[in-house]
Amino acid sequence: MSKFVKLEKGFNVNLVGVAKKEIVDSLAANIFALKPTNFHGIERPKLLVAEGDLVKAGSPLMFDKSQPDVMFTAPVSGEVVEIQRGDKRKLLAIKVIADQHIEYVNFHKYTVSELNSLSKEDIIKQVLASGIWPRLIQRPYGIIANPEDKPKAIFISSFDSHPLAPDFDFLLKGEDHYFQTGLDMLRRLTRGKVHLNLDSDAEVSTLFGSVTGVQVNKFSGPHPSGNVGVQIHHLDPINKGEVVWTICPYGVMQMGKLFLEGIYDASKILAFAGPPVKNPRYHRTYDGACIEKFIEGNLAHQNVRFVSGNALTGERIAPDGFVGYYDHLITVLTEGDYSEFLGWLKPSSKKLSFHRAWGLLSFLKTDQEFDLDTNTCGDERTFVQTGVFEQVTPMDILPTHLIKAIMAEDYDDMEALGIYEVVEEDLALCEFVDVSKHPIQSILREGIELMLES
Repeated sequence: MSKFVKLEKGFNVNLVGVAKKEIVDSLAANIFALKPTNFHGIERPKLLVAEGDLVKAGSPLMFDKSQPDVMFTAPVSGEVVEIQRGDKRKLLAIKVIADQHIEYVNFHKYTVSELNSLSKEDIIKQVLASGIWPRLIQRPYGIIANPEDKPKAIFISSFDSHPLAPDFDFLLKGEDHYFQTGLDMLRRLTRGKVHLNLDSDAEVSTLFGSVTGVQVNKFSGPHPSGNVGVQIHHLDPINKGEVVWTICPYGVMQMGKLFLEGIYDASKILAFAGPPVKNPRYHRTYDGACIEKFIEGNLAHQNVRFVSGNALTGERIAPDGFVGYYDHLITVLTEGDYSEFLGWLKPSSKKLSFHRAWGLLSFLKTDQEFDLDTNTCGDERTFVQTGVFEQVTPMDILPTHLIKAIMAEDYDDMEALGIYEVVEEDLALCEFVDVSKHPIQSILREGIELMLES
């Protein structure tokens, strides 16, 4: 039975520079990278290629020794031009210069009748080999799903409520058949339901509104209403010992195309957006694209920060950096490398703040878009308990107490206070509104790592 959930808690961070719904139909980048640092839980990546090797899209580049059947594969065909390492020879990136015409590894291409007779084991085997498996994320902990687990349910959020987030209905336009096939495959991987969650405040989706065989739920309210962790909490909370899987709509489409076409298609439509961007729009490219080509002649000024992902949870990258495996957005923000004496005392409608004492007039204009920079307006200081974390977390947990339990390394309290239900994105707003300027997301990941080690 479908459910409707209306969320009251949360906060929308509306930024100037949303991508216009027009696509630059070119690959733009010619160098692509697979970055092991994009994946939580990988500890011992094992290389399968060397510099100078030729690969096809879908060729294995590496695996992790803890899950050797999960392959991480090339997004494009071409030559491996660099194996980038960091301190203590930590593997940072595998870079491939792309061919002009992409060639693919040929996986088994199934007919409709063959799809209907596929077993769970057959599905898992092909998804593992293709490189799509890392799109399946396990909750708790937000790590790559273990193919040997039996998830009680699978959850898909069809919308993203983060600032400047792309529209998945636009990204996957025309991919209806592949998306439905992907859902059909996912249904065989769980003993429970596949939940597809929609934004009730948006127009009826031509893609997500016509699916069959899954439970369709609707969510309404401010960010983080689009976070799959928040949705799980309100639909089927995770208890100790339980496992659920999540996957983004793009991954579902990829899975459908894998079985119908027999290829690992890592092509994606990427939003390039943010206040300093002259012409924010979408670009057609591939996973792991170098962003250098997107930047050329498209910035109002050069004092900027590039973020793979959104402004709340994304990863800072260099001007010649690479798009993250899970990202469909490059956010550009002005660097806030300045000090403003008593700036918080000046009433202004141009400053956004959850606290009415700063940016005093911004709360009167709920739909206003803001040109924000990266200035945190202060440094880390003593933890001040204000109760504001609970106001932006639409879950029945106590985030302030949870963060303190993590800092104290109190395993029992971490478990009791809800660490199984959250990952970084679920508490990102806590970091945004924190007057103490603590790295809440990093602290939470440290707590998750402690739980994984225990």
